Amino acid sequence: MKTIEFRGLKKSLMIFGFSLMTTVSFAQQTTTSNSSATPTAIGTTKTWGSIDGVQMIGMVQGPSAANAELQIACVFEYTEGDIFVSPPALPAALNGLVHLDEALKGKLTEIRKTGEFKGHALETLLLTPPTKTLGARKLLLIGLGDRNKFTPELMISVGEIATREALKLGVSNFAFASDLKDAGIDSPTALVAGNVVRGVVNEYRTQNILKSQKLTTFKPLNKVFLLAGPSFFTVAGGGIAEAIAQYKN
Repeated sequence: MKTIEFRGLKKSLMIFGFSLMTTVSFAQQTTTSNSSATPTAIGTTKTWGSIDGVQMIGMVQGPSAANAELQIACVFEYTEGDIFVSPPALPAALNGLVHLDEALKGKLTEIRKTGEFKGHALETLLLTPPTKTLGARKLLLIGLGDRNKFTPELMISVGEIATREALKLGVSNFAFASDLKDAGIDSPTALVAGNVVRGVVNEYRTQNILKSQKLTTFKPLNKVFLLAGPSFFTVAGGGIAEAIAQYKN
C-alpha cells in the first residue's frame, strides 16, 4: 500500500505493500428511482442494525466532514475534470468528492492526475492530512477502476479491503463513502450499500477466524459509519438492513 503524509502541503511518499479500507457516499440530491422524494437532514444518523458486535450506522454526511478514526473514500481511474463536470457528476455544492478535494487544497485531484494514485480496481492509498483538515485523522482511498466497467458486485470486495485495512491500522471505527454518484455513476443505491456491508461482514468474520487460530491480532471494530446523501439515506438504509438480515437468518 502506498502512504502519503502531508505536512502543510508538502508530502513524503512511502511504499508499504498491499493495502485495503470503509462510507456509502455523500451522494446525489436529485430524485431518481434510487432516491427518496423527501431528503433527510444533513447530520442525521441511524443504526440500521448490528452484527458480530459491529454497529452499522447510516449517516447523512460527506467524507470530508464525517467524524471517525478513519475515512474511506472511493474513486475511479482519473479522467480530466471527472468529479467537476456536472452532469454527470453532482453539482459542486452537493458533491462529496469536490468537498474532499477542497479540504485537501486540491491534492486529491493532483495525486490522481499525476498518477501517484491511479485508481485501479482495489488499489489503495493511505493519506495523513494535516490536523483538522478532515473530520477523520486518516484517509484511505480505494480505487474502483474503469468507470465504464463498474458493477455493484465490486463493492463486496471494496468492503472487504476497507475492513482489512481498518483492522491493520488499529482503528475501532471507520466511515465509508462509495462516492459513485459524486463521480457521475447512476448506481443502484440499495444494492451498493448492501454489498459494502456484505464485504465488511465477510472480512471481519474471516479475520476473527484467523484470530481464533492465533494467526493474526487486531483491535475489534465497534462501528462502521455508512455515508449517504440526503436523498439516498433511506434507500441505502434499506439495502444495509437487508444485508444485515441475510447474515442473521
